Amino acid sequence: MVGVTDAPTNDFDLAPTNPDLLLDFRGVEFRRGGRTLVGPVDWQVELDERWVIIGPNGAGKTTLVRMASAQEFPSEGTAFVLGEQLGKTDMRDLRAVIGMTTTSLANRVPADEIVEDVVISGGYAVIGRWREEYEDVDVEQVHDSLEQVGALHLLGRRWGTLSDGEKKRVLIARAIMVNPELLIMDEPGAGLDLGGREDLVGYLSELALDPDAPAIVMITHHVEEIPYGFTHAMLLDEGSVVAQGLIDDVLTSENLTKAYHQPIKITKEDGRFFARRETRGGAHRV
Repeated sequence: MVGVTDAPTNDFDLAPTNPDLLLDFRGVEFRRGGRTLVGPVDWQVELDERWVIIGPNGAGKTTLVRMASAQEFPSEGTAFVLGEQLGKTDMRDLRAVIGMTTTSLANRVPADEIVEDVVISGGYAVIGRWREEYEDVDVEQVHDSLEQVGALHLLGRRWGTLSDGEKKRVLIARAIMVNPELLIMDEPGAGLDLGGREDLVGYLSELALDPDAPAIVMITHHVEEIPYGFTHAMLLDEGSVVAQGLIDDVLTSENLTKAYHQPIKITKEDGRFFARRETRGGAHRV
């Protein structure tokens, strides 16, 4: 079949996935150039869960979500995404039904593209509208998606005239245009000022608390960007899992100290996390 790439065969292939799981990673590793970038990782995500993945630069966060979004398949282990095993299905079909926002995607949108075309093309997994004709139902879905992220007022605006915060909202509207079961966001708050970040966190909190919203996996470098309503967390360091599970059990001072190799103190106020180094001095990484 076109688009199917044969993944390594192993004992994990013998057991089917639980149909209630959107992501089911078993002993997953990803290697490139003789180096293990991630793994081994066991990870399961259910429909009503909202996950944050956090860790230092180079921890393997983006590599992990590239597998979760069917952009890569594992070098070892077995990865099921939306019930399909990576390497044994057409990954293009999976990508078309997963909502995804990344900084690299933002950089690929033409500056003169109007907002509604940025969003509507997401339903067809393309960037840039040329001569395509879309159905009225697609246009209605664009309006609904923009309204859901509080960006309906941006209709008619050119991409290049938007602020970073406005671009983030439009990209999320584009991601939910496909009515995904799984929404993956790679550092949605990157580059935003304080006001823009708080606006985005507020919106994502509303999304996280919406029982009809898709399962969410979000990468961030900063615990302050984790919206209220997120349920689970995974903490990575150098490709290995430091801790994963319920968010309050994972985001502890002990675990962050271990991951970042310096004394980190974490606090929680009104459902939001805040972190700082506990003492002065010392190297970033021991």
